[in-house]
Amino acid sequence: MDHKAEVLGFMKDFFFPFDNSLVERDIRMAKLKQKISGCFRTGGGGEVFSKFQSYISTVRKQGVNQFDALIDLFNNEPFIPSVN
Repeated sequence: MDHKAEVLGFMKDFFFPFDNSLVERDIRMAKLKQKISGCFRTGGGGEVFSKFQSYISTVRKQGVNQFDALIDLFNNEPFIPSVN
C-alpha cells in the first residue's frame, strides 16, 4: 500500500509500460517463434532472426519508425544510434 501510486502508475499515465522488463519483451518474440515452430531450421536462420530482432528493438527504443529503418537498412544506410 505504501507504493500504490508507483505500482499502479501505468493505469493513469500511458507513458509507463505495464512491466518494466525490456529484456523480457526483447526475448519474447524469439520464444514465441520457438514455441510455434519448435525451432529454427538452421543455426544461420536463428542468427539472422536474432539480428533483425535486435535491430528492430533498438530502433523502436530510439523512437525511430521501424519500417523506415528497415528500408534504410536494405539500402545500406542502417540506423546507428548516437552515443550520449
